[in-house]
Amino acid sequence: MDISFYSLGAAEEVTGSKHVMVVNGKNYLIDCGAFQGSRAETDRKNRNLGIPVDQIDGVILTHGHYDHCGLLPLLVKRGYRGNIYATPATRDISSLIMMDSAHIQARDAEYLRKQARKKNEKFTWKPLYDEKDVIQATGQIVGVSYNRPLFIGDGVELEFYDAGHILGSAMALITVKKEGKETRILCSGDLGRKDKPIIRDPARVPAPDYLVLESTYGDRRHDTTDDAMEKLAGITQRMVRNKGKILIPAFAIERTQELVYYFHLLVDEGIIPEVPIYVDSPMATNATTIFQVHPECYDEEIHDAFIKHHKNPFGFNSLHFTTSVAESKALNDRPGPLIIISADGMCEAGRIQHHLINSIQDPNTTILSVGYMAQQTLGRRIRNKETDLKIHGQWFKRRAEVEEINAFSAHADYFEAAEWLNSLDTSNLKKLLLVHGEPKAQAYFKKYLIEKGYANTEIVQYGKSYGFE
Repeated sequence: MDISFYSLGAAEEVTGSKHVMVVNGKNYLIDCGAFQGSRAETDRKNRNLGIPVDQIDGVILTHGHYDHCGLLPLLVKRGYRGNIYATPATRDISSLIMMDSAHIQARDAEYLRKQARKKNEKFTWKPLYDEKDVIQATGQIVGVSYNRPLFIGDGVELEFYDAGHILGSAMALITVKKEGKETRILCSGDLGRKDKPIIRDPARVPAPDYLVLESTYGDRRHDTTDDAMEKLAGITQRMVRNKGKILIPAFAIERTQELVYYFHLLVDEGIIPEVPIYVDSPMATNATTIFQVHPECYDEEIHDAFIKHHKNPFGFNSLHFTTSVAESKALNDRPGPLIIISADGMCEAGRIQHHLINSIQDPNTTILSVGYMAQQTLGRRIRNKETDLKIHGQWFKRRAEVEEINAFSAHADYFEAAEWLNSLDTSNLKKLLLVHGEPKAQAYFKKYLIEKGYANTEIVQYGKSYGFE
């Protein structure tokens, strides 16, 4: 058997997951995600797929986050007409994410066109793709449920296992079979955490021969959920006393629903008073609906709430969903105390930017970071507590408080990832490849894994081929 692996994205960086498994001359693309960072670098990297489309024999999508699915419409725009394999929930979520991206790009193009016209300059920038390309890409997604092995090529079998990261997220176990011999390659996608609300824990999988593992939090430990709930309650109580606002940049998928769930618990237990909570993201509203139609992904507690008791853990009296631009703008005139959860999670686009413009100079505002912020993004600069921040071409002096709670991360930290790894049968593991992490985090994680007995651990470099026996 001739099997190899190389990466065209998320190699010594976190976003833009795009990897290629080569099996007997056939190329299987694992994720086709968009890079997120500075505007110029993002545009340059996202226009370069790195592989001719006519050389791709199949696509495997691990989950619906933008940095894993965001370039699928570009792939089909350039001529890919093959299958894209994903779980049913991932199909629905990625469709939502990709369509939102198309809308944002269309608005950006119109804005830049107007700016160029004002300056009497030539306008040349074009969106990566449009709504028609998204519809085409969604139409090529083949829904494959968890634990339902499927041959996707000659002697190449795919089976999805729950990754416990977001709704529908999957680890892809690729088994190559030839002349009675089997080689198992496990691609983790984004590995989730135990005991998260709503979704199940990461699954145990059959013994892999090779493992491609994410390392986003390769040098960090998360807070415990109890500590996080206590901190969330404290931040909320301070906001109530000051009659201020809490702005939470959060991705529309998983993190928003999880935050709503935690606020619900705090109100139910009488730890915080009922204060208005606004989910200001049409996509988050739609995503919450997707959650309701995929009970096959729930953990036991949420499954029982929905199926047995017909309760909705994603909604309560003080929660409001805004959809229109007018409703979003009206929040800027509402006095505190109130909480606004809004996308984009890295503050690079979406309605959160307008709320930041309105409130970032108010000392009674708290900006709460609850997830990973990529380098060179506005979210990372806010999390680093920079004072001077540029939003929509204007400079603002940050006077708002900045807080961080990392227990809400959907990624396993290095200890949790190693704990999951130790739960597997790794007696046949020949090589462990690290992707999806910043260099410092990956270096720490590699050292940690080697010390734990995983001697053949390597950090994947962009474009470098790694042979599998």
